[in-house]
Amino acid sequence: MKKLTKFTVFVLFVAFATNSSAQKFGIKTGLNISKMMIKDDNDTYTDDMKSKVGFQLGPVVEFPMGKVMSLETGLLFSTKGFKEEDSGDTWEYTGKTNLVYMDIPVSFRIGFDAGALKIFGALGPYFGIGLTGKEKWEYTDSDFPEDNEDDSEKIDWGSGDTDDIKRMDVGFNIGAGAAIKNFEFGLNYGLGLANLYPQETNNNLKVKNRVFSITAAYKFGR
Repeated sequence: MKKLTKFTVFVLFVAFATNSSAQKFGIKTGLNISKMMIKDDNDTYTDDMKSKVGFQLGPVVEFPMGKVMSLETGLLFSTKGFKEEDSGDTWEYTGKTNLVYMDIPVSFRIGFDAGALKIFGALGPYFGIGLTGKEKWEYTDSDFPEDNEDDSEKIDWGSGDTDDIKRMDVGFNIGAGAAIKNFEFGLNYGLGLANLYPQETNNNLKVKNRVFSITAAYKFGR
């Protein structure tokens, strides 16, 4: 991870130094469909979860690196997390984990002209910082209404045994899209690589972000 971070910083420095007068600035927004991969040595619990719909929004900048290649980065507020649903004959449980990150994607893009459109593919790492989060849940039981519960709790970020989730996230983005004049539309999949589970008492548990995004951007500049 440290080597990946150093390489990314070096690439960004070169891009800024060599293309400071040729970059494109813009705003990107999009729909996030997020989930989390949770597993231990023997079992995977991802299928027990439901996808959660959220959003991303923030400024981006693109640096040309030749005729067909460019580098895009930015600062994106991005929501992640998942939903849970379970039920029995008389009871029902629903839960939602809402996480808000500041993501810094670094995407290498290759684009080709196709008439009025420019088709591009994108690949590269992202670095995320957890900003805030909340867990909400509701439990109802028609046979035992005294056990009904509707509550929420703030996420504790950190790496201690009493924390819920580590603050720092690192992953990889892969995407594709099309641009027409100043507008861009794309699809992206964010594959979290960092294990976000903080409690060392269970080293076998792995928790990682998974986010599919549908995005739109408007860029201006040369």
